[in-house]
Amino acid sequence: MPTNAMLISIRRGLAIAALAAAAAAPCAAPAAEPGAYAVTDHWKLGGSGGWDYLTIDAPRHRLFVTRGERVDVVDTGSGKITGSIGGASGAHGVALAPQLKRGYVSNGRGNSVTEFDYETLAVLRTVAVPGSNPDAILYEPAGKHLYTFNGKSNDVTVFDAATLTVLAKLPVPGKPEFAQADGKGHVFLNIETEPGQMVRIDARTLVIDATWPLSGCNSPSGLAIDRANDRLFSVCDDQVMAVTDGLTGKAIARVAIGHGPDAAEFDAEHGLVFSSNGADGTLTVVRQESKDKYRVLSTVPTQKGARTMALDAGSRRIYLATADFGAPPEPTAEAPKPRPPMVPESFTVLVAAPH
Repeated sequence: MPTNAMLISIRRGLAIAALAAAAAAPCAAPAAEPGAYAVTDHWKLGGSGGWDYLTIDAPRHRLFVTRGERVDVVDTGSGKITGSIGGASGAHGVALAPQLKRGYVSNGRGNSVTEFDYETLAVLRTVAVPGSNPDAILYEPAGKHLYTFNGKSNDVTVFDAATLTVLAKLPVPGKPEFAQADGKGHVFLNIETEPGQMVRIDARTLVIDATWPLSGCNSPSGLAIDRANDRLFSVCDDQVMAVTDGLTGKAIARVAIGHGPDAAEFDAEHGLVFSSNGADGTLTVVRQESKDKYRVLSTVPTQKGARTMALDAGSRRIYLATADFGAPPEPTAEAPKPRPPMVPESFTVLVAAPH
């Protein structure tokens, strides 16, 4: 029978062996912080024409992609084109009004809006916009109003979304860009000036009730919103995201982002703000630590040209559009900064997701 001394010796030996095994074992990699993203899929859709805004219809798993003379509708489960809306003329954006069973396309070249059936995608009618180059488009459900933001005439047209009767035309101090509604009676839009500006529209009276400077933010384009905390996120040409108080217009924060942004999205559930940066082919992911505190969580490689995007908040997937490009032509007096030509049939939607 072992003595007490023998038992003590055995226990000491086992403890030493356990410590040695622990020291020899490789250290476990730290878990990725929630919110880390990566590109997980490429949907090569091809087809002719450029592109602009992407619009997600999460309940029906549809992604609307404007392609110049048409709008392609992509099934987000399969990554395949399952429908198309014709009759466009320089299509820029799509606004959806499920409560009216309608959708709308802004036609920049045609200075018009195309109305389509939300269920079938059939074109219902096309109406003129009393402005030049309607670009961004927004449906505001509380008032059941449709807004077009007219890039060359520097104004906003407000329609009754059911009848497409013009209710108001509002001059703004520069080229209007992306817009957001707060659900509390206001619509906000970026003004692409240097320095940038933000305009707030009273959605009840249809008048502009505030114009705020966006200091340190030149030519803001994409705009996202945190409705719970009244925070607006403008992405700017100088690689800055400007965070603005939607009640007062106060500048809250400036966050570094990538080069050439054109869209912003906000994931309210997970406190993440996104900027899609086409010039350097990145997606900036920003952590909202509090309503007034922000930090860059990661910079995700995407592909050059991927400047517009749409977020499906339910699946947390982000869709970005781009293509391959050839060498740019020689500059001319008429086109001092010519765009490189798009390689035929190279149009692709990238899918970025948490990992």
